[in-house]
Amino acid sequence: MTEKQHITIKGVKEGLIFLLDDNCEFSALLEELQYKLEKSHQQLLSGPIVHVQVKLGTRQLNEEEKDRIKSAIRQQGNLLVQSIESEVRNETKPEDGNNMKVLSGIIRSGQTLEHDGNLLLLGDLNPGGTLLCTGDIYVLGALRGLAHAGYKGKEDAVIAASLLRPTQLRIQEVISRPPDEWMTGDAMMEFAYLSEGVMKIDKITQLQRLRKLPAVFRA
Repeated sequence: MTEKQHITIKGVKEGLIFLLDDNCEFSALLEELQYKLEKSHQQLLSGPIVHVQVKLGTRQLNEEEKDRIKSAIRQQGNLLVQSIESEVRNETKPEDGNNMKVLSGIIRSGQTLEHDGNLLLLGDLNPGGTLLCTGDIYVLGALRGLAHAGYKGKEDAVIAASLLRPTQLRIQEVISRPPDEWMTGDAMMEFAYLSEGVMKIDKITQLQRLRKLPAVFRA
């Protein structure tokens, strides 16, 4: 097989990033991925456990296709898939001009994810992990770490989660009160927002008063 350039593998401090071309056929992409893992990158892909982030560009994959990519990577015993991430191009931009980034995976202790815009995490934010965004943060999962929304001065930023149990929340420069003071104890989805400079918590159904909800949060 002649080596193609649909896939770029980069080493970073946290592990490896697989950059996958978003224009070629999926079958060609999968074939090249298997080839590079089996033949051309053996030296790079050997040794202790390595965390892998897969970036798909604007390519959207279904769960079966994601599983095929995960299976190919997991054939290398030292590789652990941390996330498979697509950029989302919206036909209409939000009123504030921020783009919505969708990330599937788990943010673990010691990891920090920074994004310029709004973020939707399909997964959990574990204790010791950090989300840092200039816009809103939506977590379709458990938020148990530190989340900082609107960190460049966006006062109307919100932080929403299926399960809101953070070590700390920040919106702009306002830091949340101790969790036992503001947690409702309710298992329903909740969100944090600023009201006259004070952070408050409410049920996710009330968020529609402030802005349009991402589709995954709508009833």
